[in-house]
Amino acid sequence: MQRTRWIGAGVLASALVLTSCTSGPAGVDAKQNSKAPLELWTRTTPGGPGEQGTLKLAAAFEKATGFKVKVTAIFDDFETKLQQRAAQKNLPDIVLNDVTQLGAMHSQGLLREIDLDKIKNSEQVVGQGLDSGKSVDGKQFGLPYSAQASALLIRKDWREKLKLEAPRSWDDFAAMAEAFTTKDPDGDGKNNTYGLAAPLSTKRGYASWYFSNFLWAAGGDFIAEAGDGKYKPAMTTKESVQAVQWFRDLGCKNKVIQPGAVTMETPPTNETFEAGRTGMFVVGPYLLPRFDETLGKDKYEVVPMPKGPKDATVLAEGGSVYLMAGSENMAGQDAFADFALSAEGQKTGMEGETGFTVQLPVNKTVDISQVRPDPRWKTYAEIYQSSGRYAPSIPNWTPVRQTTADAVNALMADCDLDTGTKLKELDKQLADILKEQGIAAS
Repeated sequence: MQRTRWIGAGVLASALVLTSCTSGPAGVDAKQNSKAPLELWTRTTPGGPGEQGTLKLAAAFEKATGFKVKVTAIFDDFETKLQQRAAQKNLPDIVLNDVTQLGAMHSQGLLREIDLDKIKNSEQVVGQGLDSGKSVDGKQFGLPYSAQASALLIRKDWREKLKLEAPRSWDDFAAMAEAFTTKDPDGDGKNNTYGLAAPLSTKRGYASWYFSNFLWAAGGDFIAEAGDGKYKPAMTTKESVQAVQWFRDLGCKNKVIQPGAVTMETPPTNETFEAGRTGMFVVGPYLLPRFDETLGKDKYEVVPMPKGPKDATVLAEGGSVYLMAGSENMAGQDAFADFALSAEGQKTGMEGETGFTVQLPVNKTVDISQVRPDPRWKTYAEIYQSSGRYAPSIPNWTPVRQTTADAVNALMADCDLDTGTKLKELDKQLADILKEQGIAAS
């Protein structure tokens, strides 16, 4: 399948103001040629299932529209290579990349604004998905083609052995995590299991990425909207502090999170779940094929996250279609975006056991059960539509995610740190980041 998770991949190193071969702004007066082949870059591993899925989508698009597409899969140094092409004023026509990259790409002049009147199928896109493609100024610079959201994976065999019900509240969640840690759910007579798998490394902001599922459910926030496209730090609000303290207790007080979590990214965390060392894991649907093979689909189940102090909001992520500045085939760009959002494009993107580009459909008319009859995928789709929340499209989300990850990681790694003091320091750092990006509330 395509990229297993969508964590901010970094930003381009310098601000670029692009121009086309003529004197005007990129994409405005570039000589148009509707027969010019479209160059499409996708951020995935060359030769992998993600590239295969993109090729399949491109072939269906070509058959439906007549436009020609050349697909290039790049994973290593994607942003650097894109910057090099930007410096040459020769960007690819279309880029498929993480939704959180919108702010960075837009702020550096890499994208052209999308006219939704020319993307008819945008009317069928789920509301929060369409909003994820808007910049701080409210203009459309990206369109989602694939979505995902977090759900709770539970070792079903462990839960049934201990005669527990799926958790419906945070109290239930904590109780199950403790039972999985202390009551020998695997029956081997050893004290070697833990309740929750959690990737809490600082690398690429994993700790913040994972914790957002709990922070938002408590009504807390990393940064909060303050109107007129401005934001303010929000990690010292009552709700945020409550979420941090509750989550911190799981590791520091109750010790139900796997040892070494503060140094773990997702790969080793995945292994703890499939190897029977952890019993719960909050994660997206991309791991279902892997866990079905390594663990067995009868051993675990997918359920919605339990309701927190406020609600059951979870992190939504996914991939977006970006129409790049300076293209000589803007009609082809629009046509591809429209096809990717269409029911046909969405269904094509979901086909296959592994080589697919669409995790969850963003088109409201598409029933995922028609393509994937496995009810677990429908559970994920329902969670996305009812409870999924994207990170805000600020100019650069990466430093917010990284700074908050550093703080969460420190609090989980050192149980003697004072929560209030650390979060006050964090809010000061966030205030500086917002000010640097020109979006700090006065």
